[in-house]
Amino acid sequence: MYTLGINAAFHDPAAALVKDGIVLAAAEEERFTHIKHGKRPIPFSAYELPYNAIDFCLKTAGIRLTDVDHIAYSFDPALLPDGQSGESTVTIPLRPEGVAAMKNGDHDPYEGLFLSGILNAPGHLVDGVPVHLAERFRGTSAQGPYQWHFVNHHVAHAASAFLPSPYEKAAVLVLDGRGEVATTSYWLGEGNQMTLLGEVQLPHSLGLLYEELTTYLGFLHSSDEYKVMALASFGKPMYVDHFRQRIRVDEQTGSYTIAPLDLVSTFGEARLKGGPLNEFHFDLAHSVQLVLEETVLKLITWLHQRTGADSLCMAGGVALNCVMNARLRDQGPFKNIWVQPAAGDAGTALGAAMCVDAQQRQTNERRYEMTHVYLGPSFSDDEIETFLNWSKLPYRRLTDVSQEVATYLADGHIIGWFQQGMEFGPRALGARSILAPPFPAEMQARLNDLKDREEFRPVAPAVLEEAADTYFLNARQSPFMLFINDVRPEMTHAIPAVTHTDGTARIQTVNPQQNKPYYDLIRAFADLTGVPVLVNTSFNTRGEPVVCTPRDAVESFWTSPLDALVIGSFMLTKKPQTAPLDSLVREEVSAFQ
Repeated sequence: MYTLGINAAFHDPAAALVKDGIVLAAAEEERFTHIKHGKRPIPFSAYELPYNAIDFCLKTAGIRLTDVDHIAYSFDPALLPDGQSGESTVTIPLRPEGVAAMKNGDHDPYEGLFLSGILNAPGHLVDGVPVHLAERFRGTSAQGPYQWHFVNHHVAHAASAFLPSPYEKAAVLVLDGRGEVATTSYWLGEGNQMTLLGEVQLPHSLGLLYEELTTYLGFLHSSDEYKVMALASFGKPMYVDHFRQRIRVDEQTGSYTIAPLDLVSTFGEARLKGGPLNEFHFDLAHSVQLVLEETVLKLITWLHQRTGADSLCMAGGVALNCVMNARLRDQGPFKNIWVQPAAGDAGTALGAAMCVDAQQRQTNERRYEMTHVYLGPSFSDDEIETFLNWSKLPYRRLTDVSQEVATYLADGHIIGWFQQGMEFGPRALGARSILAPPFPAEMQARLNDLKDREEFRPVAPAVLEEAADTYFLNARQSPFMLFINDVRPEMTHAIPAVTHTDGTARIQTVNPQQNKPYYDLIRAFADLTGVPVLVNTSFNTRGEPVVCTPRDAVESFWTSPLDALVIGSFMLTKKPQTAPLDSLVREEVSAFQ
């Protein structure tokens, strides 16, 4: 039985394919279209479906859309107030001045357009498919032959967190901006079943609160929240009382309310995009980040008392906040925390598919555990070499990839690393990565310049799993880069490029079972330098999604100051514009050998 999951309602459109409880493929549309986040989360975009991601999933299984038994769409329009009205038409404003006239309280006059795009998704799937993909979609109509399921958005999030987790029983917390009406939901998962324990509904939303701050600070909401998290490390809790007074948590029920914010009236004009950042911006980001952590800590304390479970699973865009996750891990009541690597809306495609699959099979048997995220397109050496020859590019085949590339990295170079299946979710985890040595400290600035990123942005370490505790405090297995850890003080001079201003790092632990080429490279680098750590950042430049294909990788390589591209067994190099490591750094490194 094949079940295709689709996310398309808001942002990060994606598709996932499940066969009899096992995930075969999953990918985000942005990787194919080169449009960051696939589209903007506006009502006019609700009709856009992830055709390329769907085509990839079907291709991976060697099937056509007619072979699919169930389609699970991760939003249920019947849960919207207008979705229950039975109306067959909607009214929308023709010009901007008509918006104010049509607004009724908090009612969005474009909600009907949004609803229409979702209700008509079965028809859009077959009628809107691009011509070059049409063959795999042929033979279907809005009526199937598959069965279409609209899945509650928070059910899809919760399923993405629990069903592929390592736990047979766990509490589940979903924290996002909004679903149909829910913004936060609490669940108990057992086997393949999930029981709703409670929820918080619009307009009260921790996710929307963080989005509002993101916009005020001059960043793009539903996109740049991670920048606010990084910015917070530079600030002080000057405004925590202001935000604490606006968030009220009922610790008896797990619910909360948020009083309306007016950041402009309270703090003055918002920062313009690209404008200067100062201590006020740092302090504001720090204050909201701190209050978010305090609030969610209260929520999971209630959830632990309510469920008595030892383990917690999390999803929703807020669950990508790795600073918050670390505080929940270190100060919360749960022994174990597992966060869906694609915790944002892309992951609801996976959750919707797994949920419908479990319902249709009517079994509590768990057949899949998400031990890795390499669920996207992969390319063989033959395919890569064919493309390189067609492109008339100079390259050489490596005889020992890990050893030769480790030597190149140890000389202070930065490479693009393109191997095996592309990652599902926002993190590059050693399949589509830019890699560099974690020293000297200036390496962070070099990488931010290469990627055209803001100078305050940190870069993250990938560390051999068995060596993580040597370099980082309280290190546990962390393959998805979703928690931060303090760098051990005695090790900061060995890995200065990945040590953030507050002494932390967002670590990825690497073992050979999850990604052997990546593990072997870090192992070889450790043998050369004594340091089992590499800098890992996503293989993309500003405004672009992470690369997907060999062509994407080559284009990114030749249009950025990368020193080399390692793609499969092949290496492309440029003339280095930076000198190898100076003697002082070499002396520091040798001390760890």
